[in-house]
Amino acid sequence: MSLLDHVDVVDAPNTLIENNPTEPAAVIDPAVPTFGQLGLPQQLVTALERRDIRSPFAIQVSALPDALAGRDVLGKAATGSGKTLAFGLPLLARIGQDGRRGPRAPRGLVLVPTRELAQQVHDNLAPLGQAIGVHVTTVYGGAPMYRQIQQLRRGTDVVIATPGRLKDLINQGEATLAEVVVTVLDEADFMADLGFLPDVTELLDQTDPAGQRLLFSATLDGEVDKLVRRYLKDPARHEVVRPGEAATPAEHRAYSLAFRDKLPVAQELASRPGRTLVFVRTQMGVDRLTENLQAVGIRAEAIHGGMPQGARRRALEEFTDARSPVLVATDVAARGIHVDDVSLVLHYDPPADSKTYLHRSGRTARAGAGGVVVSLLLPDQVGQAKRRFRQAKVDPDVSRIRPGDAPITELVASGVAVEPKERPARDSRRPSGAGGRPRRDGDRPRRPYGDRDRRPYGDRERSDRPRRDGDRPASGERSYGDRSFGDRRPRGPRSSGEGHRSGGRPNRPAQH
Repeated sequence: MSLLDHVDVVDAPNTLIENNPTEPAAVIDPAVPTFGQLGLPQQLVTALERRDIRSPFAIQVSALPDALAGRDVLGKAATGSGKTLAFGLPLLARIGQDGRRGPRAPRGLVLVPTRELAQQVHDNLAPLGQAIGVHVTTVYGGAPMYRQIQQLRRGTDVVIATPGRLKDLINQGEATLAEVVVTVLDEADFMADLGFLPDVTELLDQTDPAGQRLLFSATLDGEVDKLVRRYLKDPARHEVVRPGEAATPAEHRAYSLAFRDKLPVAQELASRPGRTLVFVRTQMGVDRLTENLQAVGIRAEAIHGGMPQGARRRALEEFTDARSPVLVATDVAARGIHVDDVSLVLHYDPPADSKTYLHRSGRTARAGAGGVVVSLLLPDQVGQAKRRFRQAKVDPDVSRIRPGDAPITELVASGVAVEPKERPARDSRRPSGAGGRPRRDGDRPRRPYGDRDRRPYGDRERSDRPRRDGDRPASGERSYGDRSFGDRRPRGPRSSGEGHRSGGRPNRPAQH
């Protein structure tokens, strides 16, 4: 594979993670072209300005012109470099040129490895798509399939999906990729690590062979290279390299400790002010450590693949808003987490390899901010950890510690608290009172309870309306008072004679 087009990034005050609209407006560097100068349609430029996104990131400056021109693009950039808008803006611009309404098959597809990443890409692109009439929907496992089917049947323009769930919907005949003209692969290397590439290739084979394809990944070796060679046609290659990227800005530390001291040290570190992301190897380990942290008064949440999607999303919201500043996660769940100001990454269990170590550690020291990465190692794990550090090109000293030692207390004291945020309360799907949900075609009009003439309980006389065939006799034709519950007619033996229905239950005597 030929070398990528390298773009050096100079640290600047407008370097924000994924152009986060919750941060203050970016300072515009006159040396950096604007979105409009890069060729983005004015409607999208206006929509970005409404979200206080005015200055593009380096990967966006590099990749947008080629992507907007319709070329296949191969992008290599670290997490937090602005990749979402680098592929999302050209996708929306292309689909928005041909506005459609009503039931329709998607024309844009974004494949991502995890549910959390699918939701975060949707949150970034959906408001921009709404501004130009492009409907964006998500399809991923762990969420009700029925709702996703209903969204697809009503019609959508762009689908953001994990490969497994999308395949299920296609096999059921509820989705088709025949009209997809722009396909995006995000975090392609991680999809390869998870074993998703056979599903990815099967899905890509169903899209338009002449369509545009955009692939973004942190690494471009191994199976990703095969994917590039097979599906991308003469791609424009772009890579963002920050000054000093070989020496990661995070501070790496490693401590050797006895097994009995591992949990107490983790509890000390988790009590550090600021956001802390803790990595554990197994789902059961995540739940157990989260319970132990909560037991000592630490506000911690768990996230892993065995949890319902609603619980995972709530945990991520609690961590993002700093209401629970500690998140305990497995590798799979945490790969799609893009949260600012994570000041400490704690490897409670060591990762499987150097690539996983770098991906875990990349959750901190993002967008020019500082961060600390701590590895807790049992004595028999030290040798393998040192080899992993060398492969990752980091060289922390491994020192022996016990709970309460100076390195731990100093690290805890250096933390800076993050102010919790409160999210606005979600509106109920069916509010009470006269308003209710918006009417759809075929719905009956809903009347407020106060406008109804409600019958008192027990008033069964309905002499105001005419009898219809099949109605029971009205009051006066037959009296219920003639029968008491204590004096019931005895039932005769079951037979096929007169006075019995075919089902066997005795009929009332016929009146002549």
